[in-house]
Amino acid sequence: MVSLSILPVISAQAEIQLSGEIKQGGLVIGKTEANNRVTLNKTVLTVSKQGDYVFAFSRDDKTQYTLTITSPTGKIETQTFTPSTRDYKISRVEGISKKIMNPNKKANVRAGEDRAAIVKVRKISSNLTDFSQGFIAPRSSSITGVYGSQRFYNGVPKNPHFGVDYAGQIGAPVKAPASGTVLLWVPDMFYSGGTLVIDHGHGITSNFLHLSASMVKVGDKVKQGQVIAKVGNSGRVTGPHLDWRMNWHQVRFDPQLAMKVSALK
Repeated sequence: MVSLSILPVISAQAEIQLSGEIKQGGLVIGKTEANNRVTLNKTVLTVSKQGDYVFAFSRDDKTQYTLTITSPTGKIETQTFTPSTRDYKISRVEGISKKIMNPNKKANVRAGEDRAAIVKVRKISSNLTDFSQGFIAPRSSSITGVYGSQRFYNGVPKNPHFGVDYAGQIGAPVKAPASGTVLLWVPDMFYSGGTLVIDHGHGITSNFLHLSASMVKVGDKVKQGQVIAKVGNSGRVTGPHLDWRMNWHQVRFDPQLAMKVSALK
């Protein structure tokens, strides 16, 4: 639940019910009356028929937000907060081939097509509310990489890592962290290799990278805990593992913080 030092789960001031951490990379779910209007600064949030809504913070977010809930009668409740800052780990990966570090023109074109496909599915905002039930880890193995860490490949600084890496041999099972619908399966993206995307509703998606196989296809409904894929070493990797990433539309948040949210009643 929300850390009491940052934001109470039930605000005595505004009676706004939230679960999650007001922290860079955090995911927050909320509950209100279904006919209320909810905005986060100027962004209107989707409210389900059960009153569920969701939002998230990016890695370096320092914005001050005001969450506003307006009832049909005009009653307004507000909560103002700023995500707390985090320190991120630095990791160094050596031995990346020059072919991957400096892809040729053909590879760059292919990588651009991959990015376009991912951007397209991240624009989807379904009415699913599976996000509201919380998330579990897709694997029970050790974590070998964390969200937000700055990676250096062959000594060259690259973009921060936006996922959580789980150890695993090729073919090891990957489970759905929450129920949802399969939006994308591509077995051979240039950077991420076998890539699977599952929609949990309201713009919340799980992305599974470097897979060796998918056990589901686009359009399939999956249940939390269901085996959906197999660990691989495809794409830009130095060895087999699972890279699990999460998005709220284009906002990339921390899956480990997502697993801290709890269903609200």
